[in-house]
Amino acid sequence: MTQIDHQVHPIGPVAGSRIFKFIAFLYGIAAYLVFFVTILYAIGFVMGLVVPKTIDTGTDTPVAEAVIINLLLMALFAVQHSVMARRQFKEWWTQYVPKPVERSTYVLFASLSLLLLFWQWRPLPRVVWDVANPDLAVTIVTLSLVGWVLVFTSTFIINHFELFGLHQVTNHLVGKEASPPRFKTPLLYKFVRHPIYLGFIIAFWAAPVMTAGHLLFAAVTTLYIFVGIALEEHDLIDLFGDEYRQYKQRVSMLIPWRKSV
Repeated sequence: MTQIDHQVHPIGPVAGSRIFKFIAFLYGIAAYLVFFVTILYAIGFVMGLVVPKTIDTGTDTPVAEAVIINLLLMALFAVQHSVMARRQFKEWWTQYVPKPVERSTYVLFASLSLLLLFWQWRPLPRVVWDVANPDLAVTIVTLSLVGWVLVFTSTFIINHFELFGLHQVTNHLVGKEASPPRFKTPLLYKFVRHPIYLGFIIAFWAAPVMTAGHLLFAAVTTLYIFVGIALEEHDLIDLFGDEYRQYKQRVSMLIPWRKSV
């Protein structure tokens, strides 16, 4: 997953005022905190740890109704997450939302749609598989945690704070111009093009007890990841041209089976 941040001129002179810069900075911090709480809750939600409502708990609902509700919740997140990330939407959106807070607003909306999913998710408790061997079960849980570590590590490799909007509002606060987007492939990105998505897939599928609800969540989110990759890489080719096309030929999408040169 590679971040693209298209910059446009702020809307109106108010965007450059000192009070707006400070408010935008506070807004960016608030949006980031909402994201941080959301991603921590997501770990507990998927793994069934600590949080009050997990993927396998909640309101008892008839199977067909539960499936429909869950699919609608995931579709809402997918549409919001994909549409707001597209260049055409950003060009329209930043006519109304100032450039410095565009990324923070995107992050906030994505977090809120995920929180809605956690809140309204309907469990499907039928067990698909249950790993009885305790050592193997612990290994699978550890693998899921490795997936989450891969997600976080990959974001910091490409600038975590820019990805989640803090870099933009901080630059705006101090009057620093944003650098133009530059294509780079640090560390893990030399082996797979989308290590963040790989981490999510591992985290979602590595479950010692897989219920029907968890399986639905893992399958639909994995399908969405592949759709998201196609959309994102289309944008990256538009932005970086042959440089990204050559990267695609050299480095595999998710499984590190090609040699990087």
